Amino acid sequence: MAYAQPVEIIIAQTGRKIKQPTGLFINNEFVPSVDSTDVIECINPATEEVICSVAAGSEKDIDRAVAAARTAFKTTWGKNVTGIERSRLINKLADLIERDAQELGELEALNNGKPVKIARDFDIGDSVSCLRYYAGWADKIAGQSLEVDNKTKIAFTRHDPIGVCGQIIPWNYPINMWSWKVAPALAVGCTVVMKPSEITPLTALKLSELVAEAGFPPGVVNTVPSLGSVGGSALASHKDVDKVAFTGSTVTGRRVMEAAAKSNLKKASVSLELGGKSPHIIFESADLDQAANWACLGILYNTGQDCTAGSRLFVQESIYDKFMSILVAKAQELVVGDGFDEKSGGGPVVSKIQYDKIFRYIGYGKEDGAKLALGGEKRPSKGYFVDPTIFTDVKPGMRIFEDEIFGPVLAVTKFKTEEEAVQLANDTTYGLGAGLHSNDANQCMRVSNELEAGTVWVNQYNLLYNNVPFGGKKQSGIGRELGSYALEEYTSVKAVHWNFGEKLGWPL
Repeated sequence: MAYAQPVEIIIAQTGRKIKQPTGLFINNEFVPSVDSTDVIECINPATEEVICSVAAGSEKDIDRAVAAARTAFKTTWGKNVTGIERSRLINKLADLIERDAQELGELEALNNGKPVKIARDFDIGDSVSCLRYYAGWADKIAGQSLEVDNKTKIAFTRHDPIGVCGQIIPWNYPINMWSWKVAPALAVGCTVVMKPSEITPLTALKLSELVAEAGFPPGVVNTVPSLGSVGGSALASHKDVDKVAFTGSTVTGRRVMEAAAKSNLKKASVSLELGGKSPHIIFESADLDQAANWACLGILYNTGQDCTAGSRLFVQESIYDKFMSILVAKAQELVVGDGFDEKSGGGPVVSKIQYDKIFRYIGYGKEDGAKLALGGEKRPSKGYFVDPTIFTDVKPGMRIFEDEIFGPVLAVTKFKTEEEAVQLANDTTYGLGAGLHSNDANQCMRVSNELEAGTVWVNQYNLLYNNVPFGGKKQSGIGRELGSYALEEYTSVKAVHWNFGEKLGWPL
């Protein structure tokens, strides 16, 4: 099989038939690999069965996709298209995704495991909004006019598209992360070579179909499913890629940044959204019922497979027992099941590798002396299901306190004073997200100011908005996604000095 022709996927739960592309998407066409017969098997994490196989791109395929993106940037995109036209096409793409939201949601549930209703209403709904937000920016990219000498000179700046962008996205939000990367890049006039996760490539390929249907010129968006060690590495080190954007683990982020710097010094235009071990603090003045709801959302949403997951919970001693009884009861209410069951609020984790890692860390928690308050046991049935798991008596130095687990595993620590809570919260190499609950306004201001994180939530957790920047501090990333700040990641500022009156005498 050449893996350029689509296959039919039948979703048993709904009877829907999906025409699924299996080739590489280059120049608005699905094509086989130029030199490889390797394939990626896509697994349904709820059943552990193979859904279908897609072509696994090679280094030469990345070369071909980059060349297509470069040609488009120089001819039919980049500075050759008005912001109004870019906006029109991005809005058209948003309309098509909205049209196909149910189909995309079902495909996402099949390949990723998350419930259809979550994929459709949150991931896809937010992706449509993200595209429309950046479509609104496309004709508003503005520089500055700068006074130099009003009688003889003026200077002004242009925000030029940076060029060909390699974009590497993770498996936890395959559609959402696609939109976060693609939307600002297209809005300013960049072209894209997308490397979806080898675990969840299906929706990226379906979105590529919609890119062509929307009318984007060939080569503007290209999609090359491949192993990270092949496609991701090739993009990061490619000498004709002007920028690389990566969301994933801190360990891989370091490798991406090193390769980018060693090739053509992409370092100045690398943006990395990496891991986290985010603190979530419950103070004694908080609304305990609401705080428990947000704490559950913080660690259990997306089955804990979230960079900002509030995986370290700090509860003030005076309300500890009362709060924990509320929290455990609420966590038990979440239904973790098949993503096609409307009762399910969480699905299986994405892969056996992730499943085994989570249970390895549950074992570490037990070994290191933490106490299980909930969960921590494997189900006897098939599927990579992990039930909500809560550890208490967790102390700094324990592996479940220090390391990102990326699953529905909560580490709870007791504290006495505000100062102790802040110290414990900041005791990490990460700095992506943090949260606090308090009805003391002064305390909210003090603590949000002290927490070392790119995003701090007060009396809520894990909600993001397309007009608000998102990114990390310390080892949780470089640069920002979302909001107007993301546009800066895809543009380079050019200063133009215009002399209209000064005459230069020579020699000096």
